[in-house]
Amino acid sequence: MTTFEQAIESAKILSDKKASKINVIRIDEVSSLADYMVFATGNNSTHVKSLADEVEYQLKGMGKMVHHIEGHGSDSWILLDYSDVIIHVFSDEAREYYGLDHLWQDGEVVDLSPYITD
Repeated sequence: MTTFEQAIESAKILSDKKASKINVIRIDEVSSLADYMVFATGNNSTHVKSLADEVEYQLKGMGKMVHHIEGHGSDSWILLDYSDVIIHVFSDEAREYYGLDHLWQDGEVVDLSPYITD
């Protein structure tokens, strides 16, 4: 699985679990941190945790193991670090507060319309 495919699969998983504001940004041209950032918003703290858990569970089934998790005890932001793909699951308030989508605006936003529907 390429990093692009992993980012798209992550977005699909998040969409299937009713995440909102899903955004995938290709950052390999502007940073050595990763190839893709995936952003999604959950409805509440329980939803944020269940979204992150589902992504981790399904990607593990595809042979992708998470390298590091941050914020699992948090109720507003969980980060799943797969080295080349970093997934952020936020509450709406945390997403607005941290503004990471804006921080990575120099990256290329991936058009998700061929892969997921709102």
